[in-house]
Amino acid sequence: MANLKKYVIILLCMAKNIKSIKIIVGLGNPGQKYENTYHNVGSLFIEYLKNNPLLTTKYKIQNTNSFMNNSGPAIQKILKYFKNKPEEILIIHDDSDIELGKYKLSFNRGSAGHKGIESIIRTLKTKRFWRLRIGIRPKQESVTRLSARQVKNQESGKRTKAGLFVLKKITLRHKKILNEVFKQVEERLFVLFKIQRKTQTKTH
Repeated sequence: MANLKKYVIILLCMAKNIKSIKIIVGLGNPGQKYENTYHNVGSLFIEYLKNNPLLTTKYKIQNTNSFMNNSGPAIQKILKYFKNKPEEILIIHDDSDIELGKYKLSFNRGSAGHKGIESIIRTLKTKRFWRLRIGIRPKQESVTRLSARQVKNQESGKRTKAGLFVLKKITLRHKKILNEVFKQVEERLFVLFKIQRKTQTKTH
């Protein structure tokens, strides 16, 4: 019961503090080589949001336009330009620890090995910023596409390393799943930001 109460308090605090967000930024690698790769899911979501005038008129929405491993200086530059604090920014990025089709909202958390987030924490010298982590790990990894070593790891319960698939092009089937996630996240943001929907023509 005590744990449940603590969890509810945390959720209420998050709901209150998320209203401080002024900027929404997506992480990803620039250039044609990296277009439509799993690692660029954050950038893809930003392009999706840009079609929604109810969000673009209220929040600064953009991509870093820098390589993932150099996300820190890019985020620092954005914060300095708009004169905002780290806790007023929402970072959108891929997460290979979360199953494809799911997402998580977090605040003041470690990088969990994500190079882009590592760079941001190192540059800003704080973890106190919002993150929306979009899952990219396939529910069932195809054995036919794995090497003998990967198959052995899978059979022993080990997962394929993120580096083996994050830079691959998103398959058509996975793109459909991600589009559904984008819709869910967009709706979640409307609720969290308490934005009243009006009749609008969407261009997605």
